[in-house]
Amino acid sequence: MELRVLNYFLAIAREENITKAAQILHISQPALSRQMMQLEDELGVKLFSRSNHNIVLTEDGLLLKRRAQELISLADKTKRDFINKDAELSGEVTIGSGEFRSTRELAKIMVAFQEKHPLVQFRIYSGNADNIQDYIGRGHLDLGVMGEPVDIRKYEFISMPVKEKWGVLVRKDSKLAGKEHVRAQDLLNTPLVTASRDFQGELTAWFGDLYDKVRIAATGNLLYNEAMLVESGMGAVLCIELNCTYENLRFVPLYPAIESRTALVWKKDAIFSSATTAFIDFASQCLKVISGDKI
Repeated sequence: MELRVLNYFLAIAREENITKAAQILHISQPALSRQMMQLEDELGVKLFSRSNHNIVLTEDGLLLKRRAQELISLADKTKRDFINKDAELSGEVTIGSGEFRSTRELAKIMVAFQEKHPLVQFRIYSGNADNIQDYIGRGHLDLGVMGEPVDIRKYEFISMPVKEKWGVLVRKDSKLAGKEHVRAQDLLNTPLVTASRDFQGELTAWFGDLYDKVRIAATGNLLYNEAMLVESGMGAVLCIELNCTYENLRFVPLYPAIESRTALVWKKDAIFSSATTAFIDFASQCLKVISGDKI
């Protein structure tokens, strides 16, 4: 049983589709199917239940998945230990994130990591949850910060230790600017700009029966652009409170309050570079310390 074949098996288990797995692995679908049939013959068990739409692991397949993950993780760690024994860690770590207060904590962790490993570079991509999930799925991003809950079937994750508070950005001459907080009914006659798709479920629940009466004037994924629309007279931005201010705008929190959480996520069973693996370990330890958990 070769590690290469186990990696093939894990790719199929992750994608639940041989064609998609073959594309990611850059081999032909027939060749990948043959490898899996040979693996089943070698082990004397059936690993997959096949259908027209996806592939599901059998009980034996689930057992092999756990063992394969352990074997490959150990092999990767052993390889990294020898590679990094006499060489300074280097490479690129790619991270996607929406606009959150939790980004500040991630930035501190990145700075601390780079102080230890100055040859490691970061590439940052800004987007919403849909963009980031797509890029992680296609291998264009290593990690992402997105709203909870996280799909634990696809991702490993650790929660960020910051709560995101929701409200509206309004012009200082708006009637809403004088309020301590705004209720759903206060926004019924106000054209709204929505700045994030990460927490649409929470916002829909907050409006309740009034949601169908809400007027969405514009949507986007960068708060600065939406803030400029409001500054020019377009209603209010429904958004998270960030660590920044706008000269002519005021943030007013929602009531009842909405507080959301975010998480640092990465794809399950993915094979990362030494730099990315080291950063995931470092970030996980830092976030546990910040959250007060025992390491």
